[in-house]
Amino acid sequence: MKTLTITRPDDWHIHVRNGALLKTVLPHTAKQFARAIIMPNLKPPVTTVAQALNYRDEILQAVPVGMDFTPLMTLYLTGTTSEADIKLAAESDAVVAYKLYPAGATTNSDAGVANIKAIYPALSALEKYNLPLLIHGEVTDEHSDIFDRERLFIETHLNDIVKNFPALRIVFEHVTTSEAVQFVSASANTIAATITPQHLLFNRNALLAGGIRPHYYCLPILKREQHRLALVAAATSGNPKFFLGTDSAPHVSSLKETACGCAGCYSAHAAIELYAEAFERADALDKLEGFASFYGADFYRLPRNTTTVTLEKQSWVVPSAYGDADHSITPLKAGETLSWKLR
Repeated sequence: MKTLTITRPDDWHIHVRNGALLKTVLPHTAKQFARAIIMPNLKPPVTTVAQALNYRDEILQAVPVGMDFTPLMTLYLTGTTSEADIKLAAESDAVVAYKLYPAGATTNSDAGVANIKAIYPALSALEKYNLPLLIHGEVTDEHSDIFDRERLFIETHLNDIVKNFPALRIVFEHVTTSEAVQFVSASANTIAATITPQHLLFNRNALLAGGIRPHYYCLPILKREQHRLALVAAATSGNPKFFLGTDSAPHVSSLKETACGCAGCYSAHAAIELYAEAFERADALDKLEGFASFYGADFYRLPRNTTTVTLEKQSWVVPSAYGDADHSITPLKAGETLSWKLR
């Protein structure tokens, strides 16, 4: 196969930051994706409709002339989120979901939820007003092994959430384990999951074998090969519960390459190419369009896109960095060769 044309995809989980970083990274996303679910974990977090609208305006101003891109905004769920807040969000055309970060789970999650049971009234309101809940599914206590935190979140919290709120639509974000795949597959159609390119392409050896590679450090962390294989099987299965969400998370290189580097892989520069590589390895390129272009839109009850993008079988070397000297970002697979290129 020399070319692959698919319906223009959407990214159902991305971080685009704000300020100078936003202006650096957004063109990469807008070139490939028609829409994207924008994560709300800024400083301060985006917790109100007014903040989301302001952030949306900033994003739209960063879209290059001639590109058509729609940001889909989310709000950061906190211990003080009220039913009135959720009702207001449900009435907004700009806000499509709430995001649950367990406190301390990842970058800028300090304002997240420390007691899951305490937010059950908010979850009831989300169910009532039919707003999806997007979950970073990891426990955060210091006694839990970092490679087990997703599995433990399912056992400790997610089973109970699904049981208590059966009509609540939930996206289990950036799943990384066979246990998560099994949970989503066995659940009702109200439960779906996103899968990132790094978790399809790499296991934890990419992060740790032969030296620590900070640009492969993300949360949830890369897992064993058996889990990567489970994710590939899910993504290429044609099961509409699983769809594209890059979790592309830009950090300037100086904050990644430190004694305590930030969590996050930057993949927006070549997102659809990276997914194509993963699907080709699995001999499943015919399944890429559903995963990238259809299933997420269907779950969010949005129309599918009508335009297309074309990938060419063409080798190219990923640049070592994007941005300027003050805002240099090292992308995933920097300096390496990819075999597919967006036309």
